[in-house]
Parts: sequence; C-alpha cells; structure tokens
Amino acid sequence: MAVDLDAVGRTLSPIHLRSVVESTARLNIWQGSVRSGKTVASLLRFLMAVATAPSSGRVLLFGKTRESVNRNVFAVLTDPALFGPLARLVKYNPGAPTGTILGREVDVLGANDAKAEPKVRGMTLCLAYGDELTTIPEVFFTQVLARLSVRGAKLFGTTNPDAPNHWLRRKYLLRAGELNLRTWQSTLDDNPHLDPQYVADLKREYVGLWYKRFILGRWVQAEGAVFDMWDEDRHVVPMLPRIDRWISLGIDYGTRNATAALILGVGEDGRLYLTHEWRHDPAIARRQLTDAGLSRELRRWLADIEVPGTQCLKGLNPEWTVVDPAAASLRLQLHEDGMTPALADNAVLDGIRLMSSLLGNDQVKVHKSCQGLIDEIPGYSWDDKAAERGEDAPIKADDHSIDAARYAIKTPEVLWRPMLRRAVDLAA
Repeated sequence: MAVDLDAVGRTLSPIHLRSVVESTARLNIWQGSVRSGKTVASLLRFLMAVATAPSSGRVLLFGKTRESVNRNVFAVLTDPALFGPLARLVKYNPGAPTGTILGREVDVLGANDAKAEPKVRGMTLCLAYGDELTTIPEVFFTQVLARLSVRGAKLFGTTNPDAPNHWLRRKYLLRAGELNLRTWQSTLDDNPHLDPQYVADLKREYVGLWYKRFILGRWVQAEGAVFDMWDEDRHVVPMLPRIDRWISLGIDYGTRNATAALILGVGEDGRLYLTHEWRHDPAIARRQLTDAGLSRELRRWLADIEVPGTQCLKGLNPEWTVVDPAAASLRLQLHEDGMTPALADNAVLDGIRLMSSLLGNDQVKVHKSCQGLIDEIPGYSWDDKAAERGEDAPIKADDHSIDAARYAIKTPEVLWRPMLRRAVDLAA
C-alpha cells in the first residue's frame, strides 16, 4: 500500500508519526486525552497492517457497540480529508456484522458486557482493532488476545484514561516492559491541527476528574464528592430570569424510596435553569402512592405552577417528559393519563460528566425552591469500593433529585445545546 508521506505529515504530530513506525509489537495501544490524534494515528497503522496481513485468519474490529465502531472507526476511515483515495476502499453499513477494508472482509463486534465474550470464541485472528478499550469487558479482551494466534498477529487499540486500578492499565499498560506491548501517550496539545478556539472551549468544558482524564490524559481515581465544583452561593439563585424555553421534566421513580421530578428551562441569559421540584417520599409522607396516584399528583403540581414572569398564568407543559428507565409502569400510567413520557438517558457517567461541566462553567443554575436537589448534591460521593475494582460509580443513596436532574439535562441535550452560551460569554 502506497502512503502519501506528505499528507501523513500534515495530519499527524511527531509523536504519532513515531508511533506509526514503532507499532510493531503484538499489542499496540494509543492512550491519552480526547482529540489528541491517537485515533487517526492508530487507524493509519491499522490500514497498513490490513494491507500486509496474512491471508489466513480473520480481521476483527470491536468496540462497546457496533454503533460506536461505526462512529469512531469507520467514519474516520472513510474521510477523504484524512486518508485520501484509501477512504474509497473502506465499506461498511451501520450495524452490519462485517465490512470491507482494502478489499478484505472484516468482522465487526460490539462488546457491551461480559456476555459478548462467546462471540469471539472459535475465531482465528490475524489482526484486531479495539476502539476505546477501557469500555470493553476484560473477559472479552482476554478472549480476543487468545484468538490472535496467526503468526505475526497484532492488536491495535485506543483508550482514554480511566481509573488507575482499571484492568487495562494494571494488567497490561503497566506491564509493557515484560509484555510484547508498545504504548504511546498524547494530549490535546499534541494535535497541532485543532482550531485554538476549539481547544480553549474544550478545556473549559471539562472540569475536575474529567479534566484530569480527558484533557491532561491522566489515570486518576474518582474520589470524594462527585460534584466537587458545587457552591451553593454560586449555583443557587433566589429568582428566575425569563425562561425562553421549557425543555423537560425529569422524573426519578421510587416505590419505597422517594419519587422526584425537576423541570429544566433555558433562560434569556443563555443558561440552563432547574426551576421547580416535586417530591414524594413515603418515609416522610407516611404513605405510598400508586402509579395512578403519582401521575395524578404530578399533573396537579404542573397545572398549579405559577409561570415565572407572568401575573396570573398557571401551568407548565415542558416539551419533554423523561422518566426513569426502570419505571415502565409509571410511563404507561402517564401515557394513559394523556402525557407523552419518553425513556430517560440513564448513562450515569455521561450524565454526571455533563452536569459537572455545566456547573463548572456556570451554565446551569438551580432555583432555591429545588430543596431536595440542593440537599443531595453536597453529599453525593464516589464509591471507594468500586474505585478499588477500577470502576467509577457513585454511592447509590440520597440521589433521587440528582437522578431526576440528570435525566432532565442529559436526555434532551440536542434541544438546549444550540441555545447555550459559551462560558466565556457568560462571564463577560
């Protein structure tokens, strides 16, 4: 395969050019911050390996899901700005079990959990590419390595840093000297082709734990308060501005625990506001409500809310009602009662990261009436036992309003994101 070295030189930084040359080990892993250029470098090397791979054995691409492989791998490989005419030699239909790269059929697998491991059994691999390796179950990764049995077989992969006790770091990256493994670490500043304004914005958007991992590229542990940037004096407001758009109602469901609901709006100042809160806690009320009772009380509460900025207008009807994924019975009840509930996005870490960034950049405020949320946030902490296993997880206690807020914010992000003003504008 002929490679245009001038084009490569314009695309890759020196560290990544070096990695393409040096990645001759059995295991080759690019690690570092987001947008540091590791994906392009690893995929260039992968293309070169596909072109020279032995005819015996299969070629495997894997990631958390086939969708993520399509988004993070095939979308990059088919970009002519990056790979020129080679991009035309990559074919893949999203969701398909196979694709074609440089005329060779390749297998595409998702490894969402440990149950995916049997998918690899029986394969004989000459080449594998893994996208975001820290999201892959260890048992799946181990099985892939066992299947790389063709002489000269290699694995190429990328990852952002995670917890320092993560199995990938502890069992592989830290043992590079004793394993047939090469690894390269890079940061945002190693990618000279990014727009400086984009880099500055990205560095502002990540805060705390996420800044250390995704901007600085460090393997650091989640410990202490989840929202360590929270400051009641800074984030809680006594009055609401004019709300230009009522985005969502987020509902966290409980039977013996509290059910909580929060409303999210976009203010005239280009910030998000958590404006109103409703809670039913059986331990405090000394009675449980059925799904019909919860639906009735929620609808009554919405109808009685005095709309901020008006003299006598009552009743709010947010564009989205997003409900706890575990609350199938409540969603059905709300639907029967004339509402249109949607399944909330319950990607916990993604939601926490988004809320952290918004809080850190003063892009979300909480009205003083949302007392349940205000009470919960300071004590919301990372689980030390999970951290010892190399996992990030908050302690599941006193988080009902937090979960409702997370649903309200994360699920309809596509609606409010274009209306949000940048942190630098808000500070002006």
